[in-house]
Amino acid sequence: MKNIIKTIELETTAPIQVINITDQVKSILQESGIQEGSLTLLTQHTTTAININEEEEGLQRDMIDFLKQFVAADGDYIHNRNAADGRPNAHSHLISLLTNSSETIPITEGKLLLGGWQSLFFIELDGPRPKRTVTIQINE
Repeated sequence: MKNIIKTIELETTAPIQVINITDQVKSILQESGIQEGSLTLLTQHTTTAININEEEEGLQRDMIDFLKQFVAADGDYIHNRNAADGRPNAHSHLISLLTNSSETIPITEGKLLLGGWQSLFFIELDGPRPKRTVTIQINE
């Protein structure tokens, strides 16, 4: 049984940003040679998310607006008073409660079993950040 672990590194440029990583993930799957199994994406950060959704520019703007409506960035949060890295980012952690840190997709005939409109997204909730990491595990 083959098990492969790879990473994708991203730089984000906005406080909340939706980044399509489908092509990068498909490329890594193709390089693996695995034809049947599963692929899991895991973000390595508590203020980011992984999501399967449709790629459409207007919808991506709607996603960002939707996430911003849940939690006020300027709220009086206890975490912001003692933030480990000096970033007042409690709102980002709170938004992440509503998102996924991972997704698992079946692999069949060497391809991700995604619907016709489905793409894979990395979602930044506390940007901009110079380096974000997504781990990809592919199992046969």
